[in-house]
Amino acid sequence: MTPAQLANYAEAFQRDGFVHVPGVIPPDDLAVYAAAVDEAVATRKADDTRTLDEKSPYEQSFLQCQYIWEDFPSVRPLTFHPAVGEVTAALLGAKRVRLWHDQALYKEAGGRETEAHQDQPYWPIVERDTATAWVPLMKVDSDMGCMGYFPGSHRGDAEYVDIFGTPGDGKRLVDKYPDTPPVFIECEPGDVIFHNGYTTHMAKANRSGQTRRVYTAIYFADGSHRGGPRPHPSVDRDAIADGAVIDGGATPITWPLEGGRIPEPEPWPEATGLEWRERAERLGIIPKRA
Repeated sequence: MTPAQLANYAEAFQRDGFVHVPGVIPPDDLAVYAAAVDEAVATRKADDTRTLDEKSPYEQSFLQCQYIWEDFPSVRPLTFHPAVGEVTAALLGAKRVRLWHDQALYKEAGGRETEAHQDQPYWPIVERDTATAWVPLMKVDSDMGCMGYFPGSHRGDAEYVDIFGTPGDGKRLVDKYPDTPPVFIECEPGDVIFHNGYTTHMAKANRSGQTRRVYTAIYFADGSHRGGPRPHPSVDRDAIADGAVIDGGATPITWPLEGGRIPEPEPWPEATGLEWRERAERLGIIPKRA
């Protein structure tokens, strides 16, 4: 990608809070990565035999598997993909970029919409220099549940929306932009949509007959700080204190890679008795303890 192209994408990202970049990943490469993510999701979700109707409204929006780069090495070349890293650094204006976490978000056939929300309220990061790379592993059109973004919404404050336990709470954000309709983006395999952590976004319901398969990774500028006591594995695993720089093994540098080498994941702490962790492991959301 030329410097001029990167500059144009960065300008759009800074202006709108999101940008659609076609053809970031070659189709043949993406097919290999898609198979790896498919395997990770199938393995993680093997013990969750519930039907869609038996799941909570939040779970009906998508199957969620986080930190899959850590227990599925074949996913790592996608997480640390050099083209994705180069674009992310350009969008953020950062010399170095770190990984917050990755995740697969598979919206089942018949899955409900993903409610409007901003990502940043869920992350204890002070700075606004964050970007999610939304990587479709297949063609994603309007019927399948494509993403929608409110242009310019990243320039406002962050507002917590309880998409986990309060169905319909996302309407509060939609109502903030009565004169700014969301921009819905259909994607081809190999495309990547990047959005800022403050950008209000959503996804349509999946009205197709197949699962919408998407991989995402959240990145942030190196040198960012933890802000607030909100718990999160990406900082709690390394005991990053409030106000300290986020630079632990759970959040490795993704671009540029030192020597071109993909880092090895660090083990999770062995603490037990955490109800959220036991449930998250059981549902395949996070890696199981060895």
